[in-house]
Amino acid sequence: MPVRHRLLAVAVAVIWGVNFLAIHASLAQFPPFFLVALRFLLIAIPTVIFVPRPKVPLRWLIGYGLGFGVAQFIFLYWGMAAGMPTGLASLVLQISGPFTLVLGALLLGEKVRRLQWVGIVVAIAGMVLVGVSRAQAAAIIPFLLVLAGGLGWAFGNLASRLAKPPNPLHLTLWMSVVVPVPMLVLSLLTEGPVRIASSLTGAFGAEAVPAWIGLAYTCIIGTAVGSGIWTWLLARHPAGVVAPFSMLVPVAGILTAAIVLGERPTWLELLGGAVVVVGVMIGARRAKVAPVMEPLAVPATS
Repeated sequence: MPVRHRLLAVAVAVIWGVNFLAIHASLAQFPPFFLVALRFLLIAIPTVIFVPRPKVPLRWLIGYGLGFGVAQFIFLYWGMAAGMPTGLASLVLQISGPFTLVLGALLLGEKVRRLQWVGIVVAIAGMVLVGVSRAQAAAIIPFLLVLAGGLGWAFGNLASRLAKPPNPLHLTLWMSVVVPVPMLVLSLLTEGPVRIASSLTGAFGAEAVPAWIGLAYTCIIGTAVGSGIWTWLLARHPAGVVAPFSMLVPVAGILTAAIVLGERPTWLELLGGAVVVVGVMIGARRAKVAPVMEPLAVPATS
């Protein structure tokens, strides 16, 4: 992998790490479920107009949207709105990698090698350390919500794998078309029209500018730019070479949250985070398909 390609991979990891900070800014203005609907609506409109629909079975496109788009971001945004620290959320979401391996073995009959099982056990041990720290801080519920978001991402990974898209970026963009309607319905049922209207009423003042900047960053930089570069790299290099760079996402997320928001993870959380990253890297060494981070963005995602 040439140096310039490695630098691009690092840049994408930083983009996706900062994406969690952008989400934090947007959550200050909009309720979480409505924010998810708004985010994907802004991506879906230009996608339908300008991007060809991926040539994949409709059921896997919908499955990818429901797993990666709906389930992941329901719990991620809910957890962050409930108090999950921004940097720590970028770390906990990494559990999607081990979840993907386990679900692939259970549901698709994929073979998981011994080294991958070691990685899964190590990653889970790291998450237990983080969970213990969160429980001591009386913040276990947000931690569990983000953990559930990682599980949703893993289900999305399986749907993406089964879809076998000829152009993964097109699938990533068209997945956004699935998300807005169920998220808007969920938002209306749980957050209510009054809360949604209140967030929109105050959305055009100066105090709402950071929320819109965060939303624009998530849609344009995190999704379009980050996912575009990542897909370009995956088309030119083996997934096993590119995927480990996603381990830099929580590093960027924790550092930017510490600098901008003043978040300070406990030593137990940092230790657990290091163990998680090691476990995911061990599991990815021989993985046939490595999960891609979007926070999001990521993607794109996170």
